[in-house]
Amino acid sequence: MHVKKVCILGSTGSIGVQALEVIAGDDTLQACGLACRGNGELLAAQAAAHAVVHTSMSSGGGSVAADPGFADLIDACAPDLVLNALVGAAGLEPTLAALGLGIDVALANKESLVVGGELVMAEALRRGAALLPVDSEHSALAQLLDGPDRRRVSAAVLTASGGPFRGRSGRELESVTVEDALRHPTWEMGAKITIDSATLMNKGLELIEAHHLFALDYEHLEVVVHPQSFVHAMLRLDDGSVLMHSGPPDMRVPIGHALRYPEPPPPRPAVDLAGRVLEFFAPDETAFPALALAREAGREGGTAPALLNAANEVAVEAFLDGRLTFVGISETVAYVLEQIAAEPAHDLATVIAADEAARVAARTRIEPAEAIR
Repeated sequence: MHVKKVCILGSTGSIGVQALEVIAGDDTLQACGLACRGNGELLAAQAAAHAVVHTSMSSGGGSVAADPGFADLIDACAPDLVLNALVGAAGLEPTLAALGLGIDVALANKESLVVGGELVMAEALRRGAALLPVDSEHSALAQLLDGPDRRRVSAAVLTASGGPFRGRSGRELESVTVEDALRHPTWEMGAKITIDSATLMNKGLELIEAHHLFALDYEHLEVVVHPQSFVHAMLRLDDGSVLMHSGPPDMRVPIGHALRYPEPPPPRPAVDLAGRVLEFFAPDETAFPALALAREAGREGGTAPALLNAANEVAVEAFLDGRLTFVGISETVAYVLEQIAAEPAHDLATVIAADEAARVAARTRIEPAEAIR
């Protein structure tokens, strides 16, 4: 029996912790390397519990310029698969490093494709390495697109829970607190992605990710709000029918699909469908402008998504620290996109420069403001 060796970047975060649970329950998988950013105590405990020799810890910031230790770790542990569960733009360079070695990447770090999608897809093609989606929506789309003739697909639909503020107006969002925004109704996630879910930026980033992963243009990508988080993605076919991929909001399912690919995940108990109610709504892009900002940045291409992502990372951090209002997150992103012109993303250096410029511009807008709390 072949045992697949997995290197986990971001092992102490929500996805990393759940991935280790999946690995512990599957004798075809073995953790061979662990890395994190800033939680050394948990990293050491994980390494001991899973008999992992190769580890790396970084306390670096969130910019594209990543800690070289991540690439060194990949070299040292020689994995069959790298699970990139890092948060933010810092995940781009490790993704490129793994692909450059011809190693398949299970991608939970959506920013790799948002910030450097053109570079990442080109490197995966050049080295013949696979990009395996871990986000529940993209995992679902990958499975759905295995079925019908792609020529019959008129649109792919990503579902958004709507976060904790679904139905609120822009005026009502002006006074929400960090604690309010972190109370996600269905998913248990890290702070940054939880805030992105509340602003709908997370769904905008996922649109850009889907564009690159599945070679779908933005006219054929939709978002609907689905509060139950039971349907993860849908396909519209040319005969008017809709295919749905559904299941409980449990990230261990898409993690298992990615880690075991091309083998199927182990069987799980059947879901009880009796009495289940499914609702779908159009997203309110007036109250939640982040989704439209992301879509337009994706359409513009080049360094525009990198500018969007960097500004958002700085703004979310400021909100979590009490230095910016909730509505100020999207306002900051819009400001940066207006201030800095996008250019073609020819190489990593261009992307890094755009990322750094956007962070400076975002901080310049935020820092003069008085603390919100």
